[in-house]
Amino acid sequence: MPLLVLNNDMTSPTTNQPVPALNSMLPGVMLVLGAVLTSIGLVASLWHNDGHEFGLAWLLAFMFYYTIALGALFLVIVHHLTDAGWSVGIRRFCEHLASLLFPWLFILFLPVGLCGPKIYSWMRLDAATNNLVAAKLPVFTIPGFWITSAIFFGVWWLLSSRLGSLSLEQDRTGAAECTRKMRFHAGWGIVAFALTLTFSGVLWMQAVQYQWFSALYGVYFFASSVWAGLAVIYVIAAMLLRQGILSPVLKRNYFYFLGLLLLAFTLLSSYAEFAQYFVVWNANMPGETFWYLMRENGNWWTLSMLLILGKFFVPFFALLPVHTKTNFKVLVPVCLLIVVMHYADLAFNILPEWHPRGHHLKWFFLHAGTLLFMGGLLGTIFMNKFNAHPPYPQRDPRLLEAMGVNPHLVSDLVDANAGGVK
Repeated sequence: MPLLVLNNDMTSPTTNQPVPALNSMLPGVMLVLGAVLTSIGLVASLWHNDGHEFGLAWLLAFMFYYTIALGALFLVIVHHLTDAGWSVGIRRFCEHLASLLFPWLFILFLPVGLCGPKIYSWMRLDAATNNLVAAKLPVFTIPGFWITSAIFFGVWWLLSSRLGSLSLEQDRTGAAECTRKMRFHAGWGIVAFALTLTFSGVLWMQAVQYQWFSALYGVYFFASSVWAGLAVIYVIAAMLLRQGILSPVLKRNYFYFLGLLLLAFTLLSSYAEFAQYFVVWNANMPGETFWYLMRENGNWWTLSMLLILGKFFVPFFALLPVHTKTNFKVLVPVCLLIVVMHYADLAFNILPEWHPRGHHLKWFFLHAGTLLFMGGLLGTIFMNKFNAHPPYPQRDPRLLEAMGVNPHLVSDLVDANAGGVK
């Protein structure tokens, strides 16, 4: 057990042991292998289908990591809005995950825009002859697509950079003003987050099939993003606790709260998807039902059954018992299943437009390549960010609570140091 000592300002504890660095060869291996597979897949896609499959694979991998970063940003915002103590220990690496939104995910988004006419059929249509495209002007134009996307990334850059920089500034100064500023940014940020998340999900993913629309798509996209983000956060937190990096501030019972959130968003994401299906089925309008009818063909039907099991039944019953929420042997595999199911769900949304009779497994290597390449790149950047700064907030007002230290005891120690003990 590390020995707790007080900082010079006598307000927050530190440990007298050096913090081990986070090191792994896995991101580098993923980056190299992914680059090779992606390069081969790009050439094959250009040769066979003019790059359509590459555009879809890139979009799918981008949306996967983008939604995880959004989930981390949401947890940081909620931490500040609720003034939570248990989440202090995981806040710093969540800030690093959220900071991937800009510039790195923005850079990875550029091929999506450049391949836009190959991904989005509406970009090849004339609004003068298509009422569905005309109704969505001026966003459904190539300039409108780029401008709207730039606004999304601008909002995320402002929000994530301010929350991250103020957190690091508080490490240096210990100023309570930093906490107030972070709460202010979380206040407007939760509104901006809701708007940008919803419209980005519609513009980048739902618009792959522009003819279809759903009033519940934003709720589904939000719930799925946070659900996957929480699963990744749980796994990272468990790994950092096991390595002793976050052991001073991350107690095992705090994983119970993460497990509760995972259970809640398992229910919310499943309910949103079911409600969307039920509304479309009940209305029985050809302009809406075609989206689901297309996904009853080929291996999409098999995938839909797997999603029902893997997105709801398995996580729900695994998370339901109290003791499993803090049992890493149970929850870490469940979290990994959640991540896999999230990727499969994104594929279920994106790929059937170009593969209505089922996806050809011959392109599996391309999808694996883009996923490995982006994961390796973002993982390397995340590790560098994590090792460049303290692993958890050093002078957060809730740090003592996160460490399980009685604040009254610290107050007595301060009084004793000043000669004021009665």
